[in-house]
Amino acid sequence: MTIPLNPPFRADHVGSFLRPKYLLEAREAKAQGQIDAAQLREVEDRAITEIVRFQEEVGLRSITDGEFRRTYFHIDFLQQLGGVKTDVPVIVKRPDGKEELAPPAIRVIDKVRHAVNIQLADFEYLKSQIQAPGAIPKVTIPSPTMLHFRGGRGGISREAYPELDPEFYDDVARAYGDELKALAAAGCTYVQMDDTNLAYLCDEKMREAARQRGDDPDELPHRYAWFINKVVAHKPAGMTLAIHLCRGNFRSTHAAAGNYEPVAEALLAEMKVDAYFLEYDDDRSGDFRPLRFLPKNKLAVLGLVTTKFGQLESKDDLKRRIDEAARYAPLEQLALSPQCGFSSTVHGNDIAVEDQRNKLRLVLETAQEVWGDR
Repeated sequence: MTIPLNPPFRADHVGSFLRPKYLLEAREAKAQGQIDAAQLREVEDRAITEIVRFQEEVGLRSITDGEFRRTYFHIDFLQQLGGVKTDVPVIVKRPDGKEELAPPAIRVIDKVRHAVNIQLADFEYLKSQIQAPGAIPKVTIPSPTMLHFRGGRGGISREAYPELDPEFYDDVARAYGDELKALAAAGCTYVQMDDTNLAYLCDEKMREAARQRGDDPDELPHRYAWFINKVVAHKPAGMTLAIHLCRGNFRSTHAAAGNYEPVAEALLAEMKVDAYFLEYDDDRSGDFRPLRFLPKNKLAVLGLVTTKFGQLESKDDLKRRIDEAARYAPLEQLALSPQCGFSSTVHGNDIAVEDQRNKLRLVLETAQEVWGDR
């Protein structure tokens, strides 16, 4: 069986990790004005060095900074794009007593542009800390669809963009392209875009919300595939660009559910990214039939191991589910990962620190036994 020498690897992961207590304390000290940004960054550097060692010791070949410099997986990036304004997300209590993250307002108030190199310094530090031979630093960024889906046409300035097509989409793609080029120039070869919106369009309540905003939920997946392809057109040579679909991951909760079928053709057959990280950790994600749209030159990374709860999955069950997926896409085009990160926001999922190690080792061991490589 062909073993991928480039990412995604047979055993991969989505990127975020639980923040250590001392880092959370430093962030709070910064918020209270007790330390400055430079002092916080020193603490972040220490924590990132530790999480890089952790990933190398576990045996991962793709290495992230754990998103340790971020509060939220998306806001911290998007608010640094020129022309974009974001609000602090609001945490609300659900009827069952659990907390969830209410979608933050993301507004385009001016022409979107690449005002600064957003991830460059972070990538350079991450790269400098990697010691394991063959390990590759991975950068995670939010999907550009975030700038449209959360507010629709109403969230984008009509003064800046009287018409969205083509100028808005072209400007966003160019901004993302400039970011990718800056990263590539520094040696980055692996970038993952995190996208909740396509997964949300699998959920009928989210589809209805799109209708209420004046969008057609059947048309949006195709538009978003076309939109992301505009970003792909700017991708530097030699860079792997993957997309991760997420149904919500705030403190072990989810925001959406539903089979991938409503978006599968647009996502897999039309979108020109190199790989897809797909959540498949429970019944919320439906069956594997949508994988029939996977083109021959693409890889689907099956998120079969949950990061929401500490209980360890059965290796036999994982193998059985991989076999089920292989009925619809060739086994050599599949890989394995957790369904999401362990801490999509600074708050973290409701699991123990050691659960991260156990879950990742399970992914690595299973991949080794299924594909003969990790």
